[in-house]
Amino acid sequence: MLSRLMSGSSRSLEREYSCTVRLLDDSEYTCTIQRDAKGQYLFDLLCHHLNLLEKDYFGIRFVDPDKQRHWLEFTKSVVKQLRSQPPFTMCFRVKFYPADPAALKEEITRYLVFLQIKRDLYHGRLLCKTSDAALLAAYILQAEIGDYDPGKHPEGYSSKFQFFPKHSEKLERKIAEIHKTELSGQTPATSELNFLRKAQTLETYGVDPHPCKDVSGNAAFLAFTPFGFVVLQGNKRVHFIKWNEVTKLKFEGKTFYLYVSQKEEKKIILTYFAPTPEACKHLWKCGIENQAFYKLEKSSQVRTVSSSNLFFKGSRFRYSGRVAKEVMESSAKIKREPPEIHRAGMVPSRSCPSITHGPRLSSVPRTRRRAVHISIMEGLESLRDSAHSTPVRSSSHGDTFLPHVRSSRADSNERVAVIADEAYSPADSVLPTPVAEHSLELMLLSRQINGATCSIEEEKESEASTPTAAEVEALGGELRALCQGHSRPEEEQSGHLKGPPLQQAQQQGWGKSVPLD
Repeated sequence: MLSRLMSGSSRSLEREYSCTVRLLDDSEYTCTIQRDAKGQYLFDLLCHHLNLLEKDYFGIRFVDPDKQRHWLEFTKSVVKQLRSQPPFTMCFRVKFYPADPAALKEEITRYLVFLQIKRDLYHGRLLCKTSDAALLAAYILQAEIGDYDPGKHPEGYSSKFQFFPKHSEKLERKIAEIHKTELSGQTPATSELNFLRKAQTLETYGVDPHPCKDVSGNAAFLAFTPFGFVVLQGNKRVHFIKWNEVTKLKFEGKTFYLYVSQKEEKKIILTYFAPTPEACKHLWKCGIENQAFYKLEKSSQVRTVSSSNLFFKGSRFRYSGRVAKEVMESSAKIKREPPEIHRAGMVPSRSCPSITHGPRLSSVPRTRRRAVHISIMEGLESLRDSAHSTPVRSSSHGDTFLPHVRSSRADSNERVAVIADEAYSPADSVLPTPVAEHSLELMLLSRQINGATCSIEEEKESEASTPTAAEVEALGGELRALCQGHSRPEEEQSGHLKGPPLQQAQQQGWGKSVPLD
């Protein structure tokens, strides 16, 4: 009996599990791991696959059965952390954003960080004004399709790519103008480097938002960046605390505390409330890791931290990696032939719409779209054949997503929809990862009804180009009819809605999706 139990236990320990990790270019890496394999083993497999040496900036993210996201801890068993049924699905993402991404030693590392920030831009986590948004998008175009070629790139070609949650025709013209006139001759590596240099100057660079509420019940997003702790409310950064001013991080249940010591011995305690105790613990652990990574001089200075004032009570956690200064010193010693970079071709994306998943939202007027429809169709195939990874939409479906407002200026080519971001709410624009294909279609349908969080602040348009109250009421009627017909079988099968996305998502709260990606 004892020998039978021991043999059964031995077989259980030797059991292999299938793991799929989604990479930054939306390709997948699949491997098998033993039951007792640690997170470090899986991470090392990934880095070997990617030929990545500067790996301390990256991590593996997953969602548990309770829909709470986590970073995989490298010192613990993968199977025990996931607590779900195999096969396991996770994501490879940037965990610690480099303070100066342009200073990274190897091009392969810069390319992976470029892919991450491009995702942040699309998902509304990286906010910027219109001029900066146009420049960033133009760098992406140059990196992925090369120099402007009138034979391959027809009028309106920049509108075929999805850079942000929502575009305007004015912005698309500006993107194309910069791409045509300012970036000619730049190699993909140069364009990516310039993209990183620009992105690093933005206030929300490196922001991985955690939804919370302040003591007054107002929605807020907390985040940890290379430079300190930030709080975002109403599309504005309301708090920025440098890492050397943060003295302590603590949580109790759903309540998160940040202790701050500023000049003249001024001490502040910032208090926020997470949606669940698990979300609050995740926020706390992220804060502990980021503070250790960016603030400390040596990893030997890392200490085990308790979530409570009493060391024997509450959660205990210790950051297990190297700190930023050590990583940079180690990178300076890298001496090898630069690895070959296989830049992503156009692949179906699970986290943003592509040709496979239907057209993107657009604010280009119908009259404008019809005028360039033929030339766009002629040039679309050449765009599809390019070696790029930014999602492309098919113009043949454009009519079902274009807002049509009846006004005296409806036929004007200069009519541009105003993009206004009254609330910073990236959770509304981020799809959960992993996600089933049928769930993706439902999420896209939901975004098309509710609108998508915008990642840029468009300049104010004149009053003449703003819809009147009567027009808004008429559009509201269309939206109500659209929502009533949402469950019709033919619309569910097609994955599209016949009508314009009329509302901008401005609700404050936790959001209905897991902001993993």
